[in-house]
Amino acid sequence: METLTKNKTNTDQDTFPILGTDHIEFYVGNAKQAAHYYQTAFGFQLVAYRGPETGVRDRVSYVLEQSKIRFVLTAAFAPEHEVAQHVYRHGDGVKVLALWVDDAEQAYYTALERGAESAFSVQTIEDEYGTVKMAAIRTYGETIHTFVERKDYEGVFLPGFIEKRSELQVAPIGLKYVDHCVGNVELGKMNHWVNFYQDVMGFKLLVTFDDKDISTEYTALMSKVVSNGNGYIKFPINEPADGKKKSQIEEYLDFYRGAGVQHIAVATDDIIHTVDQLRRRGVDFLYVPETYYDTVMERVGDIKEDIRELQRLNILVDRDEEGYLLQIFTKPVQDRPTVFYEIIQREGARSFGKGNFKALFEAIEREQELRGTL
Repeated sequence: METLTKNKTNTDQDTFPILGTDHIEFYVGNAKQAAHYYQTAFGFQLVAYRGPETGVRDRVSYVLEQSKIRFVLTAAFAPEHEVAQHVYRHGDGVKVLALWVDDAEQAYYTALERGAESAFSVQTIEDEYGTVKMAAIRTYGETIHTFVERKDYEGVFLPGFIEKRSELQVAPIGLKYVDHCVGNVELGKMNHWVNFYQDVMGFKLLVTFDDKDISTEYTALMSKVVSNGNGYIKFPINEPADGKKKSQIEEYLDFYRGAGVQHIAVATDDIIHTVDQLRRRGVDFLYVPETYYDTVMERVGDIKEDIRELQRLNILVDRDEEGYLLQIFTKPVQDRPTVFYEIIQREGARSFGKGNFKALFEAIEREQELRGTL
């Protein structure tokens, strides 16, 4: 399965060519139950499996797909295993942001030459369906980037995995691809990691938001967005800013016990259908007051969607010079208030919903207050 976010473009001039997001791997406490949740709530299909039945004795992994999105859910059997230790410290969370490349070895050694720290060196794995080359570097917190070269592989996912389907009747909800992945880092570390992506991986600074852009009466944060050459990979990096009370970034860092992936934005072509299905399946979303819709049309102008439907589903709208976007954020999808999802539909807009920041952060603060952490 190709996981490009859009049609492939020429990356010959890219200093660090990346073809797209290959997969996102979560370390979780119970992979079987997590897989069931993503099937029933988010409409993912189970496609592959690795565990004791395939000769792997220490862990189990379920691979889920929807269109060009691929999630891997991995859990360990023993408490001393690195996966279990990761879950013990962080709760369920993202361990691997895997990037699809033409040449994993070149990507890996280029990154090392530019100052990256190795997570594991180049390895070639194979089975009857071909070979895959992989290597990985460390990034913020315990998150890693794995470079995956799969041009000589025709299997369901990776060597060592078997095809697996569920008897569960799953209906996809229109999720298309990963739009961007957001990382939360410690105070003073945002520029360090922005420089890492620029210097090591050749990313460009796309946009900067300071504490005047992203603040409320009580809390604030700062954010910079970096993007690779073809624009398929976008990583906003957030850090806390001074405020009267504890910001959402500080709360995340406290509960996650360090830096990590805060949320994953997944794109849809029909956000009304997607969000309607998610709500019907029990997914909880942040709530923005009805008064938001009193003036939204004056701010964003004409859109093709019915504003009454957007209001019914609590979907937000914003516009930039290239078009508009629609977006909504789930509440955290695990016990700790850490990882959550953004559902986004882009109608030309390339921005990140700056006009909605205040409403969204006030919504997050209401949740923080309920948790007693504001």
